[in-house]
Amino acid sequence: MPQSGTRAELIAATALELIAERGLRGLTHRAVDEAAGLPTGSTSYHARTRARLIEAALIWLVEQEEAEPSLRALRESEAGGVLDRAAVAGMGADFLHTAYTRDRARSLARLELALEAGRSPALREVYDRLGARFRRMITGLLAALGSAEPERHAGVLVHWSEGVLFDALAGAGAASPPSSEELRATILTLLDGLLGEEAPR
Repeated sequence: MPQSGTRAELIAATALELIAERGLRGLTHRAVDEAAGLPTGSTSYHARTRARLIEAALIWLVEQEEAEPSLRALRESEAGGVLDRAAVAGMGADFLHTAYTRDRARSLARLELALEAGRSPALREVYDRLGARFRRMITGLLAALGSAEPERHAGVLVHWSEGVLFDALAGAGAASPPSSEELRATILTLLDGLLGEEAPR
């Protein structure tokens, strides 16, 4: 059972775990109550509809991802103007590798929610709005690294990252996903291709 500060957080965290374990078909108010050890009706009180429950799980997921040390370090590096390609590649690789190793369940839930967003306009709006925060951060990082087209280049990196994540979790590459070092080397190659080769130091 997830350990969370408030009952609303406990409900959202438990809902996310159930999505990862059972898929969205297994997510019900009663299932969350039982898994979280809460009195019957507790989840319905905090999230009246199933759509609200799914939205709460998605918001909780984004909050947990944004609290990851590697992502915090990237944001702090951008804010402080202390950036180089090797550091960005290393932190990006750590974040992505963690997503399909230690945080595999959370990432599986995200894939489930992404598919559901394709069928639900209301969830699509929430999913895209929350996802835009991550894309803006990547755009800012690339601008700080000297990209002449930071938005387009951010799209390339985001699309690559999403592809790696899907392949490592559910695709043909799941049996042997890339190591953190392999990810770091590939990100460096991508950055060199997008930004041009760095001058020798």
